[in-house]
Amino acid sequence: MFRSLIGLFKLPPRNHTLIHSRLFSSSVTPPCLLLGTTLKNNLPDGSDVRDVLLFDPTKEEMLTVSNITFPEDLAGSRQIGSARGWGIFSNDHDRSLCISDIYSSLGPKSTLTMIPLPPLVAVHSNQTNAVWNVAMSSSPCDQDCVVAAKLLDRQLSLCRPHSDMRWTNVGEILAENNLQKLENSSLMYSKRERRFYLPGPGGNSLYSWDLHLKKNKVPSFHELMFRDLPELDDSEWKLLGWCCRTEHLVELASSGERFLVKWYAQRFFSSSHEGSNYTTRRFMVFREKKMTEGRYMHYTEDVGDVCIFISMSEAFCVEASSCSGLKPNSIYFIGHGFGIYNLADTTIYHFQAPEGAPTSFKDPYWLPPSRI
Repeated sequence: MFRSLIGLFKLPPRNHTLIHSRLFSSSVTPPCLLLGTTLKNNLPDGSDVRDVLLFDPTKEEMLTVSNITFPEDLAGSRQIGSARGWGIFSNDHDRSLCISDIYSSLGPKSTLTMIPLPPLVAVHSNQTNAVWNVAMSSSPCDQDCVVAAKLLDRQLSLCRPHSDMRWTNVGEILAENNLQKLENSSLMYSKRERRFYLPGPGGNSLYSWDLHLKKNKVPSFHELMFRDLPELDDSEWKLLGWCCRTEHLVELASSGERFLVKWYAQRFFSSSHEGSNYTTRRFMVFREKKMTEGRYMHYTEDVGDVCIFISMSEAFCVEASSCSGLKPNSIYFIGHGFGIYNLADTTIYHFQAPEGAPTSFKDPYWLPPSRI
């Protein structure tokens, strides 16, 4: 599974020390990777002060935002998901959950927001309540916001933070054998259609849920028809068949255009004590075209000005022209490696760790552009 394959992700070190940490100096940040925090001071009220460490892919440098106060509820919690720049945090002591914009409100004039969520409860006794990924219909500050959480096991749960006292479990509506095959599929929310989507087994179909959870828990099923598949040697197709694959549906907010991304990772065995690991083999991107006959997915190596960001957060798109330094027609990824995949020539540029960055971290999240 993707999350377990990430494990403790290690950044390759740079061979020189030209990159230095710096403070934010602009009003808008590019998409950044959350590297973690460094504890500075524990306060008497249970809160603490930390430095937040981010990676700026446009300059390949670490951004340090100093002296951020984490309230007691966040200081004693761990992050289990991210969507729209908001983090979902879990307190292992009392199993409480909350949503916070702690990482998207880092400016000196920003006001921290924290919104409680009901505890996540596994439906079956043999299930885990570990979260695979999270998606949101809008900002959690909106009264009608719906939060969806996909668990590692056979469960998909949704709730409205401002009105629900418990989660509504909808994943159990799917046949058990199908949901087991969806372990590597990630949730997303379509603003265009006001529905949550989950790619089906192999990325060959889609399941979707509308926002009227209490009236209709049954998902809609959408069969996908693929066109213009890439011309690959039989040996390459065979190798891809042995790869670990994850599926991600992403939508460009400005136009509503949607893409299905299939991420292939090849397993290799290390001579060290770490055993086996995975490295990115290739990505395939399909542009959605809705016709009267159904939904067609056309393979493409050209998404224009679009950059796609994939991590353990809800995948998202950014127009490269909106942020200086972003490379268009590319996928920024972390998980099976850390780099930029060029869709036109299928090459991978591997990022290296800037000076002062943590050597390893768990569950990295891309954060969308934000104002500070």
